[in-house]
Amino acid sequence: MRGNARGYALAYKMVAERDNEKCSFARESRLLIVAKAKVWASEGWSVVITDPDGKAYTPTEFDQLLAA
Repeated sequence: MRGNARGYALAYKMVAERDNEKCSFARESRLLIVAKAKVWASEGWSVVITDPDGKAYTPTEFDQLLAA
């Protein structure tokens, strides 16, 4: 797992895909990653968030991730 500027691993990863494009982001805060993922999904991107344990969440499961 890649670390951030502070030297430790980022907990949540988001991957968004549409057509031939693929973007990925990593954040320590699940609130921030879910907010970003909801925006991208609303713009037509296929979005998946992966938590520190490797569990993947699709847009219909984003609220479960916030409740954890």
